[in-house]
Amino acid sequence: MNPDTSIERPSRWDRVKKRTRRFFRWFLTLSVIFLGAFIYWKYFYTYSEGYRAGLLQKFSNKGTFFKTYEGEIILSSVSSTSNVAIASEKFFFSVINKELVTQFDTLQGENVIVHYIQKNGAVFWRGDSKYLVDSIKLRR
Repeated sequence: MNPDTSIERPSRWDRVKKRTRRFFRWFLTLSVIFLGAFIYWKYFYTYSEGYRAGLLQKFSNKGTFFKTYEGEIILSSVSSTSNVAIASEKFFFSVINKELVTQFDTLQGENVIVHYIQKNGAVFWRGDSKYLVDSIKLRR
């Protein structure tokens, strides 16, 4: 009566497979965490916010599948006596608040001040620009 006391130890190949699986699980977990952090930083993190003032030149609703409101302001670095922008650059933006559309339509051609939020990247359902405007007022 010799009881079978031999316990089968895992072979070297089984240990290698187990370590490889563990490595790939950790790698996959860290990759998902890194990808999620990168997507948040690129598309949802607010990089900067502030105000821009200038002449509201263009405001339109455009897009093939996702219609977004896009605008353009001429930023003037030198003001003249007439309503003409001298030495200017353009500020392109997207509007995120759909309730402001009527204000933008009525203020076209006027000097305005807009509040913007800048993201690190543009998402197609939010617009073409990484500058998102959420308020507008008439500049006096």
